[in-house]
Amino acid sequence: MSPTMLILIAVAGIFGLLYLVIRTKLHAFVSLMIVSLLVGIAAGMPLGEVITTVEEGMGGTLGFVAIVVGLGAMFGKMLEVSGGVERLAQTLLGKFGEDKSQWALGIAGFLVAIPVFFDVGFIILVPIVYGLAKKAGKSLLYYGIPLLAGLAVTHSYIPPTPGPIAVADLIGADLGWVIFFGILAGIPSMIIAGPLFGSYIAKRIDVAVPDYMDFEEKEYEKDLPGFGMIASIILVPLVLILVNTLSTIILPEGHTVRAITTFVGNPIVALTIATLLTFRFLGTKRGYSRQEVQDIATKALEPAGIIILVTGAGGVFKQMLIESGVGDVLGEMMAGSPLPPILLAFLIAAIVRVAQGSATVSMVTAAGLISPVIDVTGLEGAALGLIVISIAAGATVLSHVNDSGFWLVNRFFGLDVKDTLKTWTVMETLIGLVGLSVALILGIFIT
Repeated sequence: MSPTMLILIAVAGIFGLLYLVIRTKLHAFVSLMIVSLLVGIAAGMPLGEVITTVEEGMGGTLGFVAIVVGLGAMFGKMLEVSGGVERLAQTLLGKFGEDKSQWALGIAGFLVAIPVFFDVGFIILVPIVYGLAKKAGKSLLYYGIPLLAGLAVTHSYIPPTPGPIAVADLIGADLGWVIFFGILAGIPSMIIAGPLFGSYIAKRIDVAVPDYMDFEEKEYEKDLPGFGMIASIILVPLVLILVNTLSTIILPEGHTVRAITTFVGNPIVALTIATLLTFRFLGTKRGYSRQEVQDIATKALEPAGIIILVTGAGGVFKQMLIESGVGDVLGEMMAGSPLPPILLAFLIAAIVRVAQGSATVSMVTAAGLISPVIDVTGLEGAALGLIVISIAAGATVLSHVNDSGFWLVNRFFGLDVKDTLKTWTVMETLIGLVGLSVALILGIFIT
């Protein structure tokens, strides 16, 4: 089949995916599966090979992603149920003081969203924002935007959150580099989109606590755990993964220390260790029975299942592009573009994000499309970490009415659509643009 026809098939596949998700409201998992099958058939693959490719794409992706996302979900749920999220926020607010509470909320959000899903962290912590706004007589946005920025930055850039994990797996990036670059991109993103933008927009849009919101302090069955314990448990998997990456750089292959750090710093092992620590120190050691800990862990897997399946379907889409030959043609075409791969990855993710709203779908779609470029250009190592950050940045910008996060903020802050666009949408766009800028600057020295 001619290269032109293969390109047309790829373009038709992307438009078909957007149509199914946006117009027919078909679930992203089913939509990705249908488009993958149609791309394979249209490219002339034997029907039996199409099915085999589906199985390979799904299995190859979920072998890693399902384990890591599942462990991360249980890890985060234990922090949520035990009151660890509340403890982080309360301690940071106490340390920073009322006059610097914006910074405390931004940092709290940044730390909380490492193990806890964005929406869960926001719902747990938003009563603190309500209380501060009422006490100080300031706009909700003064405190709310920094919290949202901290949550959103980590949710987008720093594993073990599902988005960057999925993209890293699909393009073969080392999670240690992703964490390192995610922190470098995340800190300035949180500062600019959080306290700085929050102070600016709060002077222009005065928002009171909505009358329909009950913001009584949440009651926990047991005393809140210590700040030091919570911070240490959150940092355990990050440190282990980073040490693994560092050891592969400075130690020769076959070195005993490198072999050990490679094992314990593998994301699967690192998150297993962290999850077991939460089961022990936030679970049984604090009075929960083993059955209660098991029930909490089981409950955590319900939202994780959707993310796992969508990511797996993204792996099928990527594999179908490769096996059908579409990927090679697409890769050569995009590699010949005057745009650097980092910017190209950002633009692809941003276009899909604006069109259909879901950050996860945007990330897995962009990763599938950019992976052939990586093969053609031979990008590897640290450069792949920057590609992950650029995709995450593109999947963050311009959140609007087709994104569930938009309506979550709209409801909890009592905003109209216009003001939600001026606040939440601008904040998300700032996070994405700052992240892209950091990736491009680092790319000058790395790629």
